[in-house]
Amino acid sequence: MPYRVVQWSTGNVGRYALRQILDHPALELAGVYVTSEAKAGKDAGELCGRPATGVRATRDADALLAGDADCVVYTATADRRPFEAVADMARILAGGKNVVSSSVVGLVHPRALGERVTAQLEEACAKGRSSFFTNGIDPGFANDVLPLVLSGLCGTWEEIRIQEIINYATYAQPEVLFDTMGFGQPMDAKPIILMPGALGFAWGGTIRLLAEGLGLTLDRVEEWHERCAATKRLDVQGHVIEPGTMAGLRFEVRGIVGGKPVLVVEHVTRMADDLAPDWPKGNGSYRVLVKGVPGMRCEYEFWDEHGDHAVGGVVLTATRLVNAIPAVCEAPPGLLSALDLPLITGRGLLR
Repeated sequence: MPYRVVQWSTGNVGRYALRQILDHPALELAGVYVTSEAKAGKDAGELCGRPATGVRATRDADALLAGDADCVVYTATADRRPFEAVADMARILAGGKNVVSSSVVGLVHPRALGERVTAQLEEACAKGRSSFFTNGIDPGFANDVLPLVLSGLCGTWEEIRIQEIINYATYAQPEVLFDTMGFGQPMDAKPIILMPGALGFAWGGTIRLLAEGLGLTLDRVEEWHERCAATKRLDVQGHVIEPGTMAGLRFEVRGIVGGKPVLVVEHVTRMADDLAPDWPKGNGSYRVLVKGVPGMRCEYEFWDEHGDHAVGGVVLTATRLVNAIPAVCEAPPGLLSALDLPLITGRGLLR
């Protein structure tokens, strides 16, 4: 019997997750939740570029949660509403449905956001006998599973650094780009992502998951960033980035052990390829750098069916998440991380 799945939101990640649910032979679409009146009543296939399914999107969350489903794929944007998203997911879990999510990225380590969030989710899982898992390409897999696998090839190591190097000009979430991240804003502006503690809130979970997988006790997690300005006018998704405003962002979240950064997640984000020529360069990729014996450099590139690297990363976020559903549904109730699941493969996906 296929696992019955509800897709919760059909935005930047959600529409690709919905497509993957429909395409996956072990899954059956049980419902679609949307917040937009314009999407309500539309066939699920229309919302993700697939043929008609007979399943129509609804804004009635109560009706969906009262229905028969094994798992909910929760991909609603949570940058400005992380604790509201946690409450949504706790409600779903308490009702007896497993949850896989990409929304609150720090929950890649499900206990990384403090005892209050942990207790809320644990109580919901216990009540509903359900399991909870957060993953994606960022913060999951490229930032945790891949470097952990490479670490198993070491004799000794001193530092593991994971870099995301991507031009975000085609990343189809303007609110994230221009509000949360601050592109197009004055160079002295303080967007949400650069508020004290924000980088650690988002990527500290990744550092803690790596530390757990490697048996390390962290002294602390540190943040660092720098920005670069546009040198010419850039037109991006209907927005204008004027010369002198922010067009590049580079940041690091560092896990400190023995006073030294030994685990580093670094993002190098540009809105044009020729910006900040002194920053690390890549072809739309994640790069894992292991300083050790042996030393290693692993370049992991990806793209969508049109060759777009930024969109390819979004698709990977959705497919990895949806492909994990069978393992999550079969796992014992509770909070899960990548360390708790078996190897997720493309079983059944050959075309």
